[in-house]
Amino acid sequence: MEKESFFTRDKSFYKTLFHLMVIVALQNLVAYSVNMADNIMLGAYDQTALSGAATVNQIFFMVQQVTLSIGEALVVLGSQYWGQKRTEPICRLTGIALKLGVICGVIILIAVTVAPEQILYIFTDDPAIVAAGMDYLDIIKYTFVLFIITNVFMAALRCVETVNISFYISVISLLVDVAINYCLIFGKFGCPEMGVRGAAIGTLVARIVELLIVVLYAAFKDKKLQLFKNNFLKFDRDLRRDYRKIAVPVILSQILWAVSVPMQTAILGHLSSDAIAANSVATTFYQYLKVVVQAMCSATAVMVGSTIGRGDMRRIKSDARTLECIDLLIGIILGVLLFSLRNFLLSFYNLSDTATTLSLQLIVVLSFVMVGMSYQMPVSMGIIRGGGDARFTMIMNLVSTWAIVMPLSFMSAFWWKWPVVAVVIMIQSDQIFKCLPTFIRLRSYKWIKKLTRKEA
Repeated sequence: MEKESFFTRDKSFYKTLFHLMVIVALQNLVAYSVNMADNIMLGAYDQTALSGAATVNQIFFMVQQVTLSIGEALVVLGSQYWGQKRTEPICRLTGIALKLGVICGVIILIAVTVAPEQILYIFTDDPAIVAAGMDYLDIIKYTFVLFIITNVFMAALRCVETVNISFYISVISLLVDVAINYCLIFGKFGCPEMGVRGAAIGTLVARIVELLIVVLYAAFKDKKLQLFKNNFLKFDRDLRRDYRKIAVPVILSQILWAVSVPMQTAILGHLSSDAIAANSVATTFYQYLKVVVQAMCSATAVMVGSTIGRGDMRRIKSDARTLECIDLLIGIILGVLLFSLRNFLLSFYNLSDTATTLSLQLIVVLSFVMVGMSYQMPVSMGIIRGGGDARFTMIMNLVSTWAIVMPLSFMSAFWWKWPVVAVVIMIQSDQIFKCLPTFIRLRSYKWIKKLTRKEA
């Protein structure tokens, strides 16, 4: 019997991993650039329009988190079946995820249609911003269901290691969105000047194009799943039960984390205007590098699930150790990169001396945070959750966010009156201390769970 190695020596493992990681990272980067382009163009047009769209994007952020969790649950189960080269269960699981996604999307659509003004007043008390937000929401709300359907299809394709199409879709979406926004926001090339409503129309058209491309690809080009030929909407009670066991903890963890994000931003917002500006600048760079970490999570989940599906238990341990070390190495590289570019990046902004100094300090903090996040997130959400243990990740995230980070953040800001940098350290502290329980759980190998059903 071949001796188990500490690291995986299979060259095809690394080739597949880095291909998945690079393509998903590029897709995430392009998708993030769509929002940046919208903000830049609306910011150049009118500050109130920008604020209105930004307020509505708080709602869309929740839609994104629901969509992400539905897709991740599909990948956890689907990739194990792909390891066995069984595509029919993946097709059924895609149908189950799609039905859940549509139900969630319709519920959100009804809520923002029935009570749009009341929902927007949760995020701001400025009537002018709410008015601009309602103009934007009146059109953008129809993109919610389209976005969910598109991303469920892309998650299904990711289960079988088909990721290139997702990148192409994101690029086309960016080009369509920017072109229409430019014409309709500012009234160029004979088009009406529609401001914030023009931005919403651009996003709506881009979402329609995305959905058309992915559906056409799944129907006529994809040879692995062949979703439409395999009647992917057919009811399957057993697979629905399996999917629910994974999806419930993933969705619960994702939504409760998402609720904490605007609360953490609000804490800094009550400190000073310099703190708001410095945090905005520092986190912009941080978020761009974070797309690499998110790509590591996605690629890792597919790789781990596929190996478990094949039933190669010795190999899954060496794969996990290899991925763990790669995650840490990439985190160190990203942290050093962020730290090294801090002065160059800040040269593009015209900030006050206080805000500039604070921005530099926050970037230094986030450089260390990047290392911790790049380790614990791909290991906990990629390896451990991808290996079938969604419960551990849910419990760890809920305890760290709501029992540790949020109380410490509030107390450091409003009770102890700590400096802004110290408050940010408290807000981001979970990215560091979650590394220890993540490491212990990984090396226990209790997260390895075969979730597939035997063939009938």
